[in-house]
Amino acid sequence: MPTRDNRIDIEVDGQHIAGTLIAPGTTIPGVLFVHGWGGSQEQYLTRAREIAALGCVCLAFDLRGHARTEPQQETVTREDNLRDVLAAYDCLVTHPAVDASAVAVVGSSYGGYLAAILTTQRDVKWLALRVPALYEDAGWELPKKRLHKASDLQAYRRRHVRAREDRALTACAAFKGDVLVVESEHDDVVPHPAIESYLEASKHAHSLTYRVIEGADHGLTQHAAQRAYTALLVNWFTEMVFGARSAGTAALGSGRAGAAGHGTPAQAG
Repeated sequence: MPTRDNRIDIEVDGQHIAGTLIAPGTTIPGVLFVHGWGGSQEQYLTRAREIAALGCVCLAFDLRGHARTEPQQETVTREDNLRDVLAAYDCLVTHPAVDASAVAVVGSSYGGYLAAILTTQRDVKWLALRVPALYEDAGWELPKKRLHKASDLQAYRRRHVRAREDRALTACAAFKGDVLVVESEHDDVVPHPAIESYLEASKHAHSLTYRVIEGADHGLTQHAAQRAYTALLVNWFTEMVFGARSAGTAALGSGRAGAAGHGTPAQAG
């Protein structure tokens, strides 16, 4: 394996000694995990460790309005959280081992919605969306928590939404990388028509893989559903990142993932 040498300066006892840091000459993929509304980075830490073991640098983080900044949940907007995702992406690609041209983003529910929009502002090669949520573009600057009161989100998500009508779907229509869309069979937050809207918008992707987790609800509250999601996510990354997929394939894979992840349940979109 080729290596690269970096001359470094080491401070010790008020003096400086010279060193040479020798590292692998090749960089590796970076993977950014974006949790859903009401969740936290804890949901993805175990999955991130499994994917890191494949040879990737992974970053999970807490959106503002969550975990230690939960008091901001009443005021945080979609714009605020999109800036959080952009900042996390920029942090990830500054890691010296990360290949900035080989970045994957994994998002669940609200995090999937933000991940899709991220692709219009940063370079993303692989996009994995689990139960990605939809929101009307109107009210972008409103606190996210008010969106459920300001509009009938369920009615919006139950109709066929064209790509040009929605910022996240417009992003998916323009995205040329590889896409994974995961649906929960018994999802009462992101219904099947919303998933269909994402699939339709992503039809120009380099490859599009669609899976349904049998018996799963939106938040993956059952451990079997969590394990199923982790298994298909790791398998998809193995295929995408390490080239097991046949060159030039751009097929829509469909099927059902049996209750075959780890981590805490996801939250609402």
